[in-house]
Amino acid sequence: MRNYLGKKDLILIANPLGIIMQGIGAVILIPIIIALIFDEPFIGSLAFGLFSIGLGSILRRLPADYNRLKLKHGMIIASVAWLWAALIGSFCLMYSTNIDFLNAYFESMSAWSGSGLSIYADVEILPKSVLFLRSLEQWVGGLGVVIVVIGILIRPGTAAARLYKSEAREEKIKPSITSTVKTIWWIYLLYTIIGIILYVLAGMPLFDAINNTFTNLSTGGMSIKNDNIGAYGSTAIYIITMILMIIGGTSFLVHYKALKGRVIDVFHDIQFQAMIIILSVFYILLVVNAEFTSIDSAFFVISALSCTGSNIQPVSAMINWPDYAKVVILGAMIIGMSAGSTTGAVKLIRVVTLIKGFYWEIKRILSPQGSIIPRKISGKPVDDVEIREAGSYTFIYLIFIFISWLVMVSYGFGAIDSLFEVASAQGNVGLSMGIVSANMPDVPQIFMIFNMWIGRIEIIPALVLLKGLWDVFKG
Repeated sequence: MRNYLGKKDLILIANPLGIIMQGIGAVILIPIIIALIFDEPFIGSLAFGLFSIGLGSILRRLPADYNRLKLKHGMIIASVAWLWAALIGSFCLMYSTNIDFLNAYFESMSAWSGSGLSIYADVEILPKSVLFLRSLEQWVGGLGVVIVVIGILIRPGTAAARLYKSEAREEKIKPSITSTVKTIWWIYLLYTIIGIILYVLAGMPLFDAINNTFTNLSTGGMSIKNDNIGAYGSTAIYIITMILMIIGGTSFLVHYKALKGRVIDVFHDIQFQAMIIILSVFYILLVVNAEFTSIDSAFFVISALSCTGSNIQPVSAMINWPDYAKVVILGAMIIGMSAGSTTGAVKLIRVVTLIKGFYWEIKRILSPQGSIIPRKISGKPVDDVEIREAGSYTFIYLIFIFISWLVMVSYGFGAIDSLFEVASAQGNVGLSMGIVSANMPDVPQIFMIFNMWIGRIEIIPALVLLKGLWDVFKG
């Protein structure tokens, strides 16, 4: 049987992977600035950041042939990059907060992937540099580890295009991928600055404003407060947070058009239209049938649909939600917001494509034989391949949720709460029913780490890596 990955392929991916490892190391070094400001130890960040940079430098010395880099190589690089980022981050957490490896890896993967689930019972006692590290990882991870490196280190060409697509991105704002990535970077930085300013004007301390902007714009949601955004008790801060979550969950292409003055194009975007409809429907369902207050309903629907996971109620209160409310929020966490944004989950474009696909199929059956059924979304033709991709991805996505859900239930966790927790992990959301903790059994915790990983890279790259590893070890 033919192997799809050989030793030559491993050599081919080494050089670009080394570049990404250097980028990850550089990110790990940045919190040293915070450690110096607050007079905290920084040896962990220094040692592990330099280790990642050093190992990356060694891999960069290996022969590079970017012209031979294919999509499968890009997917493997992306898959390994996220695992490596979580590993280096976990070493820092183990050193700085004295937790075991599995808990540290869970926390680190949660931060990098923008999942926002935390094993720390009290985050407010953590060093400021550790809090900033988690927020920074979410901010960088929101764009994508590989995309960050493309914008800074990788030269234009085929390699950049392959790596860009490997992180489940298709949209092109500019003619070239590197120009597109740099444009996304500038948009992201602009909104980050605006978010920090708005939070400070609303009365939030500067350090808190930086961290909360990082985590909410990136739709990460991992907070520096035990009660998350609810700790501030300010309606103005709640509104700013909701705005940042919506911005983070909206396609960068839409932002680009809006910043260019083409505001009308925003409302013509099918994903933006779908987002408004779903937010409105789910908001009404929670207010009417679950008796949520107006602000609670709006906040949690936006938080769940954008896959941010920020909250304004303590977990102890969320656990007591009626099952109806949990199911509504669960549905939002599975759907997600726009493709081409920082959000996770299935994403609106796939949901829209599936619904339209069903409609077109019914229309085809009812129409006279030989009729041509126009199939367009936002004026763009949609072919059978795109409909099948949306259906197959959604099916695989739900299969992995189902498998992990069975594992959770087998360990005695409640059925709805388990499904909620797994959907939150795989959707990179972060809302929790209290199952995630430092005392969580190892097997469910490993499965949830896997869910967070595959959710962030959209499953297929992970399967390509696992198949490739099987080929290597077998042959």
